[in-house]
Amino acid sequence: MEAKTESVLDAPVVAPPGTVRDMSEAESLNLGVEELFVKVDQLEQKFNEVQQFYSTSNAKHLDTRVGYLLKEKERDKFSACSFKKKQQDIASREAVAAQRMQELMRQFGTILRQLTQHQWAGPFLQPVDVVGLGLHDYMRYDVIEKPMDFSTIKCRMEAKDGTGYKNVREVCADVRLILKNAMKYNKERDDVHVMAKTLLDKFETKWLQLLPKVDEEEERRREEEADMQLDVQLAQEAAYAKMTRELCFDLDEVDAQLEELRDSVLQKCRKMTTEEKKRLGSAITRLSPEDINKAVDIIAQNDPTFQAAGETVEVDIDAQSESTLWKLKFFVKATLPLQMKSSTSTRGNNNGDNNQNCNNKRKRDVPESLAKTAQKKSKKPPN
Repeated sequence: MEAKTESVLDAPVVAPPGTVRDMSEAESLNLGVEELFVKVDQLEQKFNEVQQFYSTSNAKHLDTRVGYLLKEKERDKFSACSFKKKQQDIASREAVAAQRMQELMRQFGTILRQLTQHQWAGPFLQPVDVVGLGLHDYMRYDVIEKPMDFSTIKCRMEAKDGTGYKNVREVCADVRLILKNAMKYNKERDDVHVMAKTLLDKFETKWLQLLPKVDEEEERRREEEADMQLDVQLAQEAAYAKMTRELCFDLDEVDAQLEELRDSVLQKCRKMTTEEKKRLGSAITRLSPEDINKAVDIIAQNDPTFQAAGETVEVDIDAQSESTLWKLKFFVKATLPLQMKSSTSTRGNNNGDNNQNCNNKRKRDVPESLAKTAQKKSKKPPN
């Protein structure tokens, strides 16, 4: 039975040579298929990008946050803002913050000049001459782990190659390092130790005067960074939400193009013979009740006057259009082999399905009428 069905359903679809309209029509169809393949590949890339974004933990929680933070109109307005514009706004904020930090650096530079101009600052202005002074143990890590001096600090404060200090606290830490290194290496009663301690006390006094401004700037910077991060996240969410909507529209468009292409192919199919119609009706009778309903839907979609309500439906298979017949053929070809495989494992349960068969009378009568009509029409002499 299965072999017989396959032999019918595998019959050539396109008309034999001499009956096709023109070779350019086939080329046009092939071109349309290739264009669809290219578009589907592009949509798949977009889909993977969107899926990757929403698979991250931040994006999962962000979707809910966006709903609470933005009203509908605000969300539409926000969606119109490009991610590039948000990046420009962030760059502008960064520039303003850098100017504020430069002002703090300038004020710290004043403190540093006062410190280096002190009469006891001499030993700390340049790197320690370890060799000249014979301080062979100075660089040992158990004594001085990181040497520092005021000239090194000045060079780093003036650096333009990205190696400079990022904030005032980094400079403050190096100033303390200079003086604490000296106090650590020299004994408490040594002159250098006393000089370093005196300068450290003066520096801490000046630093306490500048510290409130530093704290204020750091707090302001934290708030701005949090706002900028949220803006970036919202911009990304809006961009991917827009991409998702566009992806849905594009998929609908591809479906429509595919349906149009399929209709074009069906219009160019050869006419189905009477024997093929008979075998198609016979094949439909072997479909499951669920698939029979789908076959009925195919007929109804292509024939607005077809009425499928009621328990028994009479179908004149010869009255169906060629496109409808070939759609049914394609559907049966794709469905019947799978159904036959699954029916092997469920055949032993058929005895308990009598009640269900009664309820599916309408589903059973449809293919039977198709088969009977096809058989009746097949007895007519050919034209």
